[in-house]
Amino acid sequence: MAGFIHWLQSTAGGLITLCSAAIAVLLFLIIKVKLEPFISLIVSGLLLALAAGLPASKIIGSALSGKDSLLETGFGGILGHVAAIIGLGSFLAALLQASGGADVLTHRLLSVFGEGRAALATGLAGLIFGTPVFFDIGIFVLAPLIYVVARQTGKSMLFYALPLLAGLSMAHAFLPPHPGAVAIASLLGVDLGWLIAMGLLCGLPSFVLAGIVWPAWIGKRIMVQVPDGFAQPEEASAGDPALGGRNPVPLSTVMLIICTPLVLILGATFGTVLLDKNATLLPYLVFFGNPVVALVLACILGIRFLGTQRGMTKAQLAEIGAAALRPVGMILLVVGAGAFFGSVIAATGVGAVLAKSLASAGLPLVVMGYVISGGLRLAQGSATVAIVTTGGILAPLVKNGSFSQPHLALIAVAVAAGSIVASHVNDGGFWIVSRYFNISVKDTLRTWTVLETILSVTAFAASAGLSLLL
Repeated sequence: MAGFIHWLQSTAGGLITLCSAAIAVLLFLIIKVKLEPFISLIVSGLLLALAAGLPASKIIGSALSGKDSLLETGFGGILGHVAAIIGLGSFLAALLQASGGADVLTHRLLSVFGEGRAALATGLAGLIFGTPVFFDIGIFVLAPLIYVVARQTGKSMLFYALPLLAGLSMAHAFLPPHPGAVAIASLLGVDLGWLIAMGLLCGLPSFVLAGIVWPAWIGKRIMVQVPDGFAQPEEASAGDPALGGRNPVPLSTVMLIICTPLVLILGATFGTVLLDKNATLLPYLVFFGNPVVALVLACILGIRFLGTQRGMTKAQLAEIGAAALRPVGMILLVVGAGAFFGSVIAATGVGAVLAKSLASAGLPLVVMGYVISGGLRLAQGSATVAIVTTGGILAPLVKNGSFSQPHLALIAVAVAAGSIVASHVNDGGFWIVSRYFNISVKDTLRTWTVLETILSVTAFAASAGLSLLL
């Protein structure tokens, strides 16, 4: 028995076996036991740490050691980086939703592109509006407009719903301030500006295939009607000021608030690359391009132009903020627990073992990240859990290598791409799509699941191809 324990804790095969067993326990707790993901991640991490023979003082700390524990560094290390970004992004999204900014954006796109290109308009609406808001919020806000367009044209709702979903999913997977993108950037040490650049570079072709080409083909083969009981188009328009009533939000205001943080973050990233380090402008670009500062400025603009200027009271703004931040707590717990799980994996030394194995096998990290993330996604459904767990496994491998920021961003994109592959019945997003767009389970598998797979595989192919050039 002692020999077996020594093999587990000190050999390459034993460490890999321990890591695999810990992931299996994690999946069992989430899938079979139905335990909350953040609790499952903590339990799995603690069991792995004990099985690997790590001292208790290193796992949970002690008053005598005076050193931070894996629990503290795992949770605190990543939450100190992502908590403010996710919270600010959630508040900004709530302002856009409450003010009717999303409705304005979609209605204007539809009027510009016309009925013949309505699918492209809804896809762009999902992509633009999906940048600052969570996936499910985007569906809740924009679904009624999809109903209106589908009722007006008489076509299958898939023509307009799938492009919208592709845009929302692409933004949610690859762009900050969404939790998965922010978490993987922190775990791998990727500058958010580079992640935005590579996320767009890999994600836009994926959006075209999954959100334009695929809906145009499948929409002709599966008819999905607007849900019964939905209001007629004229009734919806009459009661919604964003669709032509009094005092709609100007589109320029909506675009200003959405684009401000992206432009500032990108300005800081490329300013550090293109400008001399002694340039007078560079410190200002770096300061205002900090993700937290950029989002604070966007929120201030939102409070002013979407809130107080349009008659919102302080109490209403406080209520919007409180409602927006309630679900953030669970997201942050999952992200923090995933980082703890990853820190335990790193502490066991399995990262160094995997690094040697990958080096001997010649398997690039961009491929490894996609495979691990995709496997976790298929098994337990949560994209965030897949991302933070994969990031924890890859983090020590990244530190042992010499990767440029663009290359690290491409690895992050590959991990994010794996986290959205083949959404099926264990994914909450699957049921949201099925419910809100009146699609049967069978047809949701034939449409939404395929869409997510196209989006995933295409983005991975793009990231893998670009990584070969760096």
